[in-house]
Amino acid sequence: MKVCLTGSTGFVGSALARYLQNQGVEVLPIIRYATHNECLTTEKLAADPSALSGCAAVLHLASRVHVMRDKAKDPLSAYREVNVDNTVSLARAAAAAGVPRFIFVSSIKVNGESTQEGRPFLFSDTPNPADPYALSKWEAEQALHRIASETGLEVVIIRPPLIYGPGVKANFASMMRAVQRRLPLPLGAATGNRRSLVALDNLIDLLVCCIDHPAAAGQTFLVSDGEDLSSADLLLRLGVAMKKPARLFSIPLALIRLAAGCAGKTSMVERLLGNLQVDISHTCQTMAWMPPIDVDEGLRRASEALQKV
Repeated sequence: MKVCLTGSTGFVGSALARYLQNQGVEVLPIIRYATHNECLTTEKLAADPSALSGCAAVLHLASRVHVMRDKAKDPLSAYREVNVDNTVSLARAAAAAGVPRFIFVSSIKVNGESTQEGRPFLFSDTPNPADPYALSKWEAEQALHRIASETGLEVVIIRPPLIYGPGVKANFASMMRAVQRRLPLPLGAATGNRRSLVALDNLIDLLVCCIDHPAAAGQTFLVSDGEDLSSADLLLRLGVAMKKPARLFSIPLALIRLAAGCAGKTSMVERLLGNLQVDISHTCQTMAWMPPIDVDEGLRRASEALQKV
């Protein structure tokens, strides 16, 4: 089998490429810009899609990711250029080359920023993107559905929540380092919220299943580890995984929110204290799929990699 992969140097893409190659799958990486003529780029494919011939699927992971302090003059245009225009160009090239399937990694932010208590996101919910990044992902999804109806290309869309695993960066890595250093953390009272996460290995397993599973065509899948955690529980279980018990103390959540508002960090704190749950029953039933590892094993693998750095 041969597959085409974008984002092959990223957090998810590099791990996916290694997994596929270890399974004997030929991986054809596509990059946006290249310094060498022999590199395959989206621009070259737009002119000549034949390089994709023989691929069983395109796995499109590359994107302009969510930026907390975006300095672009027109953030939506910047997101659209990468997340919509490049996706459309690649999908049309895939269809022209006869590639049967296009797998697009979108984002749970297409559904919205948060969920109500006891009401997780469903794959069938009306999208509610709230920022330029999420809107660009939703527009890309819609464009892919149009291309599918015009060409017969089988489109599969996957919307993951926060992804963690070996090599994770940004806020999750900062949280892991804080636990590793035994820093006191004021989230002991954050026991009532619930958030869905997905371990890198679980996401990769679903992506690989979608390459040729007949039931995946035309579907939108939500993915998670299948267990939702409060922020306090996540820290405590991360401490267990790292064999360095998390040092939590309690501050009233209202006070934390007040301080965050004064510091202009409301959105960051809400990602810690609010709810964001996804219901993966449609994914599991459609694909006869279950996450192969649980949260504790996912945290163990992520922390083990951090401790080796």
